[in-house]
Amino acid sequence: MKKIRISPSILSADFSNLGKLIVELERAGADSLHLDVMDGHFVRNITFGPVVVKSIRKLTKLPLEVHLMIENPDMYVERFAEAGADMLIIHMEVHCNIADTIARIKAKGMKAGLALSPETGLHGALEFLAEADQLLVMTVSPGFGGQAFISECLGKIGEARRYIDEKGLKTVIAVDGGIKADTGRLAVEAGADELVAGTAIVNSKDMTSAIASLKGSDSGGVERE
Repeated sequence: MKKIRISPSILSADFSNLGKLIVELERAGADSLHLDVMDGHFVRNITFGPVVVKSIRKLTKLPLEVHLMIENPDMYVERFAEAGADMLIIHMEVHCNIADTIARIKAKGMKAGLALSPETGLHGALEFLAEADQLLVMTVSPGFGGQAFISECLGKIGEARRYIDEKGLKTVIAVDGGIKADTGRLAVEAGADELVAGTAIVNSKDMTSAIASLKGSDSGGVERE
């Protein structure tokens, strides 16, 4: 049985205590940190940029997966590389040359991810999966935390799983949005390798138990073959 990786999102965190939270997440068993960068254009919300990522880099050895919900990811590849990002995730819906941007990200020594919003089908992304290290399937509309899981996206996860396995690709399937114990299990059963969870972990009373449950290390957890 394969254990599922957990990448807590800090989107709903209390940023006045961010350093303490990151230390606690690492101790609690997080496999990586999911950092949502929003520009107020691609999505309505605004969060943070390379300066904050650089500060977080100093606090943890965990891989930093930076999810760029921004209009012009090409403009910031170098800056996030310098800030210490381990992975840059770009959206299929942005107006850039996806193949070229993935190549630029990898040339800077980072892993490259490709995100799909709920309304975006898988077909257009298939040609890029051989080069992408991660496919991030969003199960909420991008831009805000605390939304309800969109179950209609489960078919997309399953379709991606079948394609990746049939082609023998190493692309990791991550699922982001409305993830908690029950929806996490559904995502894993559909084919997810990694779960991105925000409020279910960050706002829990016991982050260690919350992460362990999602990882599948107790009776309420999730695993797949």
